[in-house]
Formats: sequence, C-alpha cells, structure tokens
Amino acid sequence: MGKVSGSNTEVYSMEQKAEDELWQQYRKTKDIKIRDTFIRQYAPLVKYVAGKVAVGMPSNVEFDDLVGFGTFGLLDAIEKFDPEKNVKFKTYAVVRIRGAIFDELRSTDWVPRSVRQQAREVEDAISTLEGKLGRPATDQEVASEMGINEEEFQHITMKISGASIISIHEVWYSGDENDKVSIADSIESPSSLNPEVIAERDEIKRVIVEAISELPENEKKILVLYYFEDLTLKEIGLVLGVTESRVSQLHTKAIMRLRARLKNSRKGIV
Repeated sequence: MGKVSGSNTEVYSMEQKAEDELWQQYRKTKDIKIRDTFIRQYAPLVKYVAGKVAVGMPSNVEFDDLVGFGTFGLLDAIEKFDPEKNVKFKTYAVVRIRGAIFDELRSTDWVPRSVRQQAREVEDAISTLEGKLGRPATDQEVASEMGINEEEFQHITMKISGASIISIHEVWYSGDENDKVSIADSIESPSSLNPEVIAERDEIKRVIVEAISELPENEKKILVLYYFEDLTLKEIGLVLGVTESRVSQLHTKAIMRLRARLKNSRKGIV
C-alpha cells in the first residue's frame, strides 16, 4: 500500500510540475495551443461555479447562459494568472469566473424593479436601526421599522435572496478607479481577517471585515461556508442543521446588514 501511495504522490507532483512549466511558457509566449489546453482542462470548473450560482436564481436565469458568462471569466483568468504569486490557478479562476457571471447578470438587469425596491427598503431599515442600536437588529425590530409583521418580513427576505447574491459582488471604489473591492473579495480572503493585514488595506475593506465580524454567528458562518469554503446552500443547511430556505434567508439578511453598514460608512470614506 505504501508503494501505491508514494507512486500517486509522485505522479501528482509530476503533473503539477508539468502544469507549472506550461504556465511559465504561456506567460512568455502566449501560445494559443497552451491556452486551449488550459481552457479544456478547466472548462468543468466553469460549470461547477455556474451550478453554484444557479442555486436560488429565478427561473428566467438559464444555466447555459451562466456557463457562457463564466467562460469569459475563465479566459480572463488564464490571461491574467501569475504563477509567481504562489496561488493555485483553480482558486484564482473561481473568483474570476464567478465575478464574470455576476458582472453580466448586473449588466442585463434581470432583477425586477419591485424586488430591487424591497431590497432597498430592507437595507434602509437595517441601516437606520443598527445605526441607532449599535448592534445587529432582530427580525422583529426590522419588521417593525418597516411597518410590517415578522411573517411578511420573512417572505420578503426570501423574495429578495437572488438580488442579495448579486449585491455582494458589487464593486466599491476607494478613490482610485483601480483600487476596488467587493464584499465577496473580503470574505474569500481569510488573511483579510488578520488585524495586521487589515491595517495595510484600504478603509472600505476594513469596514467590510469589521462588519462581518459583528454579524450574528449563524450569518457569519453562512458567508464563510458559502464564499470561502465553497459549500452549496443545501450543504450549509446540513452543517448548521437548518433547512436550505432558512440558509437562504440568513444569507440575505447577512448581505443586507453588510450593505447597510457600508451605506452608513461610505460617505466618510469615498
């Protein structure tokens, strides 16, 4: 058994070395044949990411369209990947693919205006309440602020769940057009939770990370499991012992809280 294990390790290291050499070669030559090799190798990754994004999306969003959008992200990742930065291409590509999908969804404006309006109302209510309270507002408090009962509030959070997935990828600019960050970027980078690293980053990222740390525990876990650990909403439900729809609700509330916090902070930043 030991021999087999050693052999597998050796084969893996040889394959990794071969790919590393291909990346180095592509960086120098931009050889189309090498690029096509990478496209074929990582095409399944596009379908995987598109499948994750498709969960919770309304019926008018086609899976094949998501794959098409994601393919542009893969091409972009291949062109911009730097093997010297000691980051696995798969990790880098997932962020680029997902970003390309959400960029296209935003540009096509597929979220109904009424849903956007309700999302804005929830965000405004949370922003007002948490600005006063200095802590996360409860569902009952948010519902009361909006002039509705808690059951209606739960219904609204389910309705706006798709819009919240888009909004977490919204880019926030910090002065310079090239200096940009999204909420998702902050969640996906565990090093950004290190206070020493936070100090070196721009103020927007600091506000996002601080806001994440102050979320209710279940909401915080859902963001990390979904955006960093790459679990589906169904898988997260199994981890937390709640239904998939409940995970979707908690995810939506977490995003609304983060956006509300940014709304309160942004005027003094940008």
